[in-house]
Amino acid sequence: MAKNIVMLCLVALTLCHLTFAFEPKPLQDFCVADLTSPARVNGFACKNPMLVQANDFFFSGLNIAGNTSNPVGSKVTPVTVAQLPGLNTLGIAMARVDYEPWGVNPPHVHPRASEIFTVLEGSLLAGFVTSNPENRLITKVLHKGDAFVFPMGLVHFQRNIGYGKAVAIAALSSQNPGIITIANTVFGSNPSIAVEVLAKAFQVDKNIVDQLQSKF
Repeated sequence: MAKNIVMLCLVALTLCHLTFAFEPKPLQDFCVADLTSPARVNGFACKNPMLVQANDFFFSGLNIAGNTSNPVGSKVTPVTVAQLPGLNTLGIAMARVDYEPWGVNPPHVHPRASEIFTVLEGSLLAGFVTSNPENRLITKVLHKGDAFVFPMGLVHFQRNIGYGKAVAIAALSSQNPGIITIANTVFGSNPSIAVEVLAKAFQVDKNIVDQLQSKF
């Protein structure tokens, strides 16, 4: 019996740890981010609640199409705590994504959030890759009104597979989900990752690595 009680306690402690492993529940009605504060915490310091205004909880512009005139043919318009201070400590964010015909939102990772993705216009191929060692690619063609989930921390992408423009809305489970775009991170780091490292990692000639690094 004592052994069972100990096991139950351990399970309870583990569940509590998992529950609070990411963003804790707020301890007040709100904690509007003070983006000017020099304080460095896991998140932003709270603005004086007596100085909070309606605009701290407001963002305008998701009706405006992003400029997709770039090499990948897509544009993300984020609404995170950086754009909407009232999101601070609430554990949510969103983004609008615009795509040119055949445009791509390149493979990337959100290190702090899962994502639910909804197509508003057009048709998109969406997919993610499971972790090592399987590296299984899971994809689905999405049409207007369809939703798809990208689990936290997994590499994912979307591609417009139509001849017209496409638009989607993403909701994320963090006020600051972060984004790691694979190509930019690997080939555009500052300072650069050594060519020898990348050539061996990708099993390609060093000249190819030089060419890729020059693009980022």
